[in-house]
Amino acid sequence: MNSRQRRGVILLLLSVLCAFGAFAGVLSVIRDVNSKVGPEVEAYRLKGDIAPYKKLNASQFEKIKMPERWLSKNAVTDLGEIQGKIAVTQLRGGSLLQNDMIVRQPELGEGEQEIAIMIDAATGVAGKIKPGATVNIYATFEAPDRGGKNQSKVIVQNAKVLDVGQLTPLEPKEDDRTGKPTEAVPITFALNTLDAQRVAYAESFASHVRLALIGQGGATTISPDDRSYTLDEDK
Repeated sequence: MNSRQRRGVILLLLSVLCAFGAFAGVLSVIRDVNSKVGPEVEAYRLKGDIAPYKKLNASQFEKIKMPERWLSKNAVTDLGEIQGKIAVTQLRGGSLLQNDMIVRQPELGEGEQEIAIMIDAATGVAGKIKPGATVNIYATFEAPDRGGKNQSKVIVQNAKVLDVGQLTPLEPKEDDRTGKPTEAVPITFALNTLDAQRVAYAESFASHVRLALIGQGGATTISPDDRSYTLDEDK
């Protein structure tokens, strides 16, 4: 083997060693990245905006993969968790779905039944009453005769709201001169039989039915003496 051949062999060996060195460097970088990123897990991202207090379904979300170490502890990794749940606030498209964004939809308790009535959108709801809220229900009754007194009554205490419907226009009657609202919202309550009868009676015979929102986590106890009110009581 002459000198030129020896140089060629040496260069070839050096090239092979450099290739092995480069390969080892790449493997080292990959191992370093994997050690920092870690394994990937599945999560779910909103395809678009979701209005608050609306029931969730799987078609509203898309599955994505991301490093487990970058995923928050509240992230939803199993879409079965949305079953029977609603959004607690306005959810924005592209956001990662998390447990604190959703709550279980209000349900009937033992001995309760659903009853829905139309409530004046302006004075009875005002956009603040949502599913899961607790309200007192007030009804105003006109005096049956001229010598009587108009009266306001608390007909149900601590009523649980199951659902709030869409704003609905009402068709006024030709002979209606009471000034009743022209728009209303259907509100569904979970009530026992007696309270459901009270609400049905008020909707049929009261001049107005209104709701009073109770603070979150609170409940009210109104004494029997305070359940009815007439204007002359303030004199």
